[in-house]
Amino acid sequence: MNRLPTALPALLAVCLLVTACGADVAPQAQQGPKPVTIENCGERITYPRPERAVAYDMSSTEKMFALGLADRMRGIVMPSTADPAVERSPYLEDYRSVETLSTDVLSFETVVAAEADWVLAGWNSGFSEERGITPARLDEVGIRSYQHTESCFNYGDRPVKVPPLEALYTDLRQIGQIFGVSGKAERLVADLRARASTLEENRPQGEPARVFIYDSGTDQPFTSGGQGAPDVIVSLAGGRNIFGDLAERWTTVGWEPVVEAQPEVIAVVDYGDQPVQEKIAFLKSFPPLADSPAVRNDRFHVLDYGEAVSGPRNLDAAEKLATYLRSLGR
Repeated sequence: MNRLPTALPALLAVCLLVTACGADVAPQAQQGPKPVTIENCGERITYPRPERAVAYDMSSTEKMFALGLADRMRGIVMPSTADPAVERSPYLEDYRSVETLSTDVLSFETVVAAEADWVLAGWNSGFSEERGITPARLDEVGIRSYQHTESCFNYGDRPVKVPPLEALYTDLRQIGQIFGVSGKAERLVADLRARASTLEENRPQGEPARVFIYDSGTDQPFTSGGQGAPDVIVSLAGGRNIFGDLAERWTTVGWEPVVEAQPEVIAVVDYGDQPVQEKIAFLKSFPPLADSPAVRNDRFHVLDYGEAVSGPRNLDAAEKLATYLRSLGR
């Protein structure tokens, strides 16, 4: 008879405790993920978890896809010149699952119209003062942005220079933090590091093969300097980018230094509306290059655009080029 009154206060206490706990938990659940503060291009930026992300070009888009974030994206902006490269991409199904917002260059109007809350692009390869789409302007309308670390070396008053491969690892890790997939990002980076180490360990002794990276151009060639992903692709493969001493990602040079360098291999980027075989045909018929070892020995290697820009497929490109160089005895 006395057991019920005795137990009741304890029961009420438990109920009150559970209720109190519920009062504490509910607001936390409603708050959602905590914002993440990281350093991007020398600036400390706080990022709330994006819900309407926009990526520009293949470099940005495939970093997102490699982290399994296709379903977290509002859309992509992909210039039509990349269409053939997109069709060749191993991420083709992801591309098809995400809306293409524009087939032109990245613009402020496109991003705002999409009601984006976060944009991923490179400085001067997406973000641009001339075209009026900068991190500062986006921030004014409440849109956060992240710039490829590779492109930070010529951004703002305090440029940040990071070697291309480390820049890729930084991007994958930080995007992983921003979207709450750090574990996946760390596993991806670990795999890429292991593959890079294997290439470095198997790099042949002696003078590396001289490689000219040819993107396009007849009057003047467009190539990649020491700050671009192709430079580390060539280096890991056991070659030497003949323009690796230029502090540029992609740049225009003259034909004279190309001829003087006597490239042994020409890596031709398969990109744009000109078929890669037409580019190779031009190089073979270009008189100043006729005596270069590359042309004389018909040594052309195709570098897919999706592999040549900063992204998870850089190691694929390095492994393929390494195989090609070994087949030449280099």
